[in-house]
Amino acid sequence: MDTEFVTTPFGRRPMSLALIRGQLQVESVKSDQSVDKWKVFRNVCEARPLLDISDRTLAVLNALLSFYPESHLSGEASMVVFPSNRQLMLRAHGIAVTTLRRHLAALVGAGLIIRKDSANGKRFARRKSSGELEDAYGFSLAPLLARSEELAAMAQKIEADRLALRRSRELLTICRRDVRKLIDVAIDEGVPGDWDDIEAAYVHHLACLPRNPNASDLDGARLKLEDLRADIVNLLTGFDNFKKMSASVVQNEPHIQNSDTNSLELESCTTVQVETLPMTAEPNQTPEMFPLTLILQACPQISDYAQGGSIRGWRDLVTAAVTVRSMLGITPETYQAACESLGREHASVVIACMLERATHINSPGGYLRDLTRKGARGEFSLGPMLMALVRQNSPVARRA
Repeated sequence: MDTEFVTTPFGRRPMSLALIRGQLQVESVKSDQSVDKWKVFRNVCEARPLLDISDRTLAVLNALLSFYPESHLSGEASMVVFPSNRQLMLRAHGIAVTTLRRHLAALVGAGLIIRKDSANGKRFARRKSSGELEDAYGFSLAPLLARSEELAAMAQKIEADRLALRRSRELLTICRRDVRKLIDVAIDEGVPGDWDDIEAAYVHHLACLPRNPNASDLDGARLKLEDLRADIVNLLTGFDNFKKMSASVVQNEPHIQNSDTNSLELESCTTVQVETLPMTAEPNQTPEMFPLTLILQACPQISDYAQGGSIRGWRDLVTAAVTVRSMLGITPETYQAACESLGREHASVVIACMLERATHINSPGGYLRDLTRKGARGEFSLGPMLMALVRQNSPVARRA
């Protein structure tokens, strides 16, 4: 099949969309339009990823610009340069002639230069008798002038993307360091939690990043780490609240009687300092003093009696507590009195705590009635009870 050709002021070349687009841009150049040729070259260098050209191609363009005698590309003057291949090879750092031709074709394909061929395909200039340049054949730099604003915009976009990438990388680095420090502090302080799973999630979020991530990839990983950081902060805050409560006021908690003559406290130590908390929550009112996640860490067995084997909210905890109440042999009247005195959710937490130490309790019903009376007088607090069970069920305690 024969190749179609188009005859233009720049010679007879194979027809292509790039050639037609370049010719139309050149024709739109105004006579008073002017731009610094090296400024345009810097913009081209900056916009190289969008133009899809290599650094060697830029070296050839630099060589072509060096043959243009003026510092500014202007619509009033001819912008055709006509160096020989040998001269271009020398100024392009001695590249081979085949490589030179390939990069010249890349510049034409990118719409940065246009070939202006003579009848015999040679590059030369025809001058008047006065010595002035009449016509020249070689490579026209007019597309650089015609596209100067477009190239400047492309360069600005590349710079903006680079700044966004650097900012995203900095934010991810800061967040990554925060999460790493929080995990280390939590493990060192013995804060209850699934730290192996948290550590695995931390590593997974970072491992999912591609080799050369863009700003979107980095922002996605940072958002996941920020969610993980928020979860860790909640665990640390809850644990810190336990420590503050245990250091405020001396509070004697009720004893759990066993078959021995000695009484066994639910706390891990004989005296626990804890702030007296009001136990006047209305039925179905969600308590706000302890997060549900910490209660489940202190009383993991209650989940076995929930529908589906997991507790997702306070309603699930209350429902599971009713089942455990029946299993422990506590009468409905005793449990209802506890709910009215302590609050339904608080009573459910007490049942969950009793389940953890069921083997040490001889009379669960009597024990709950004792707590109910103390709760009515404002003498009972859940703090030490939960604190002891959190410590008992912590990974450090289990290893000991």
